[in-house]
Amino acid sequence: MSRFETAKAMYAEIGVDVDAALRALDTVHISMHCWQGDDVTGFESSDGPTGGIAATGNYPGKARNFEELCQDIRKAYSLIPGKHRLNLHAIYPAPGDGTDRDKLEPKHFSQWVDFAKAEGIGLDFNPTFFSHPKAGDTLTLSHPDAGIRRFWIDHARACRRIAASFGKELGTPALNNIWVPDGYKNIPADRLGPRLRLKASLDEIYSEKLDKTHLYDSVESKLFGIGVEAYTVGSHEFYMNYAAYSDVLYLLDLGHFHPTESVADKLSAVLAFSPMAALHVSRPIRWDSDHVIILDDELKELAKEIVRTNALDKVLLGLDFFDASINRVGAWVTGMRNMQKAFLHGLLMPHEQYRKLQDEGRFGELMALSEDLRLYPLGDIWDHYCETKGVPVREKWFADVQAYERDTLSKRR
Repeated sequence: MSRFETAKAMYAEIGVDVDAALRALDTVHISMHCWQGDDVTGFESSDGPTGGIAATGNYPGKARNFEELCQDIRKAYSLIPGKHRLNLHAIYPAPGDGTDRDKLEPKHFSQWVDFAKAEGIGLDFNPTFFSHPKAGDTLTLSHPDAGIRRFWIDHARACRRIAASFGKELGTPALNNIWVPDGYKNIPADRLGPRLRLKASLDEIYSEKLDKTHLYDSVESKLFGIGVEAYTVGSHEFYMNYAAYSDVLYLLDLGHFHPTESVADKLSAVLAFSPMAALHVSRPIRWDSDHVIILDDELKELAKEIVRTNALDKVLLGLDFFDASINRVGAWVTGMRNMQKAFLHGLLMPHEQYRKLQDEGRFGELMALSEDLRLYPLGDIWDHYCETKGVPVREKWFADVQAYERDTLSKRR
């Protein structure tokens, strides 16, 4: 018997259907974030990100334009099993003509639509509320100046129309996610006022009714960020309430909570009241530092929670990290493959048996079975999955990245 067949038989002994797990894994389409490829620089200017966003490192070979970024994305996709999605920020217009963000239109992203059609993938979108003169004081939709708020409201409304056009053109709904950096470095004199302004801005943004067959809307919270350490307007409590009050989804980012909090634990609380939720997956180290995700316990617990709540089709999932200290294509592939491994780990569990043991109070047996399952041959199942998808197994994919760096990335000056 092959290693896969042996592993499959082991899982069958505890009631896990490996073939069914692999079919379920095929349905998971992760939205890969374009901004890992160029350190969140975008196509508006050559300056780096500002406004609570920081990409650290200066590894050679970052993408400098639309063509190079697409080339790198294609390379990453070629090493990741299955078909996925692509997540864009509004600072990546292609073609770009200098139009300011409040006047953006679908035509400014037509080249991305062509790219998506060629790749057979869907697109997701994010308004960009940072790295702009009108976001210089880390206030946008909650700004006390009505003129500043108007600019950002118009930007958000334009982005919703762009995302809806993606959904219509590509035949798969686009997620349009709003995150703003608004907050204060020091303790504010007024906490309620900015939140009332943010609420009013969001109400106006979402007052335009767009076809839900083409568009999902979400709002994303944050605990704190660079320059807003004392107070964040769009906190977890604010957006969780706003999502319940309005007709939008709540998006949880793994890096946007206190290090001792678990997003996996929060997910079921959201799904108990909402038919869907959204996630941005990153890896914080002490703060929202957006490290490349690794196959750690937090990532596995998150994927396991999605699987055991039967939410594979209810959670819209994208990655969100930007590491400029290592090969950027390798970072994409590492993160995407780790997210898939985490889902496979969750799919290869006897969840009904676990639930029964919990309900019957047999917690010692539940712990013993869970701990022993840690040593089951997940890797052999993963290798088989990669082989069936025509991508390299185990660490062998990195040789392709090294060759790509030698032949392509190293020539960028």
